[in-house]
Amino acid sequence: MSPDSAPAAQEPDRAATSGPPPSLAALFVAFARMSLAGFGGVLVFARRAIVEQHRWMTADEFNETFALCHFLPGPNIVNLSMVFGARLRGIAGGVAAFTGLLLPPTLIMTVLAIIYARFGDVEVLRRILAGISCAAVGLLGVLRLPLQAVLLVAIPVSVGATFLLRRKVAA
Repeated sequence: MSPDSAPAAQEPDRAATSGPPPSLAALFVAFARMSLAGFGGVLVFARRAIVEQHRWMTADEFNETFALCHFLPGPNIVNLSMVFGARLRGIAGGVAAFTGLLLPPTLIMTVLAIIYARFGDVEVLRRILAGISCAAVGLLGVLRLPLQAVLLVAIPVSVGATFLLRRKVAA
């Protein structure tokens, strides 16, 4: 590879991101898609959409914005939506991105809660939900195998420390 050749995965330069800011609708839709695509890990989708797909920000700008969001209270992705939207379109942009991030999952959970309230006593639905609960517990157990090793040490240590501290206080 010659020193003059560009790397295969090149970050967008400033000229590539200096176009007109996205519309409020575009911000809403982009963050709505992120919230529906990711479950507990939307940050990867956010970076891909903001930096690579739409080129609304460079990678350095995204990293700086994300670093700022670490200092703010609350979930980082929610902070990122507000800061990013406000940076591009002012307060209205922050509200559009924030609403896009939270509205779709909120609507889905509300509809599911209404369905459960209406049909929760149906035996078939109760059995399905019991099966889903078992699957969720199994997934947590499989995906958190390293946690088990930590708990095997932490539980006896915490029980022992509690026992010793209570004995010391009683004496």
